Amino acid sequence: MLFYWFLKFVAIGPVVQLGFRPKAEGTENVPSTGAAILASNHLSAADWIFMPLQLKRRVTFLAKAEYFTGKGVKGFLQRAFFSGAGQVPIDRSSASAAENAIQTGIRTLREGKLLGIYPEGTRSPDGRLYRGKIGVARMALETGVPVIPVAMIYGSRPLPFGRKMPRVSVRFGQPLDFSRYEGLAGDRFVERSVTDEIMYEIMTLSGQEYVDVYGATVKKSMDATGASANEVIATLQPPAAEAADRAPTTLAG
Repeated sequence: MLFYWFLKFVAIGPVVQLGFRPKAEGTENVPSTGAAILASNHLSAADWIFMPLQLKRRVTFLAKAEYFTGKGVKGFLQRAFFSGAGQVPIDRSSASAAENAIQTGIRTLREGKLLGIYPEGTRSPDGRLYRGKIGVARMALETGVPVIPVAMIYGSRPLPFGRKMPRVSVRFGQPLDFSRYEGLAGDRFVERSVTDEIMYEIMTLSGQEYVDVYGATVKKSMDATGASANEVIATLQPPAAEAADRAPTTLAG
C-alpha cells in the first residue's frame, strides 16, 4: 500500500505530471468512497499510469499472472512493482481463467475498492474502439456497483523548434447504474446489453470509431496472416444491416 503512494507522489507521479501534463475531466464523477468500476478504452501500455494519477483514491487493476511469477532479482522487482502499483494477478492460461478473473474482480469490489477494467480485453490494434467482453457486466451486476466509463485520449502538442510532445487527456463519464437488472447476473443477453451500453458511453467520451469485433481476434489474425486491421475486420464483421442491429448505439439510453 505504501509503495503505491510512493510511486504516485514521489517516484512516477511528479515526473509524469511535469513531462506530459495530463488533463483530467469529470473526476467528480468518481465516488470518494465505496466500490466502483472504472471501465476504460485501452490505447497504450501507459493507460494504467495516466488514469490513476488523476484520482485521489487508489485504483486496483487485474494483471496477467506472469508479472508476478518471475524469478531472481528481476522477478522480485517486477513482482514488487506490480503489487505495489495496485495490480492483482489473474491466471489467463487455464480454461477457467475468465471466470477466475471475474471472481477476483468481484472480491476486489466487495472490499470497497475502485477496480480498473479494460472491457476490450487488449490494447486496440489501430486506435479504434473494439467490442467489449461481458465480464465487466457480470461484475457490475453481481456487486451492484456503479460503472464509470473512462476515455483515454492521446494527441500531440507543439514545442519550440518544430518538436512535439504527447498530449494526454483522461475523461471520466457519468456513473452508470444497472440496478434495473438486479438479479439477472448470468443472463448473457442482459450482460451483453450492459456491456454494449458501457462501450457506447466510452465511445461517446473518446470519439473513437466503434468496431463490433473483438480486438484480440483482430490481433490474432493480423499476426497469423500479416494483414492490416482493416483487411481482417472486413472478413470478420457481419453485413451492414446486421451490424447496425448489434451496434452499442442501439442499446444505450
